Amino acid sequence: MYQLQVENMSCGHCVGAVTKAVQAIDAGAKVEIDLTTKSVKIDSSTPLAPLKSAIADAGYPVTSAA
Repeated sequence: MYQLQVENMSCGHCVGAVTKAVQAIDAGAKVEIDLTTKSVKIDSSTPLAPLKSAIADAGYPVTSAA
């Protein structure tokens, strides 16, 4: 399980875009997004680096990850 802080998310479209970016790397990944806190939880066995890159490439900078 990864916990990320992701900037530039403000609406349902953003949620869909981030979810789609993650699931393009790992189709089985579970993604939970809280727009209020700009928090993204990803349940995936894929290494974090490609997931972060996919989110950033979609236009949503990852500012921290744990």
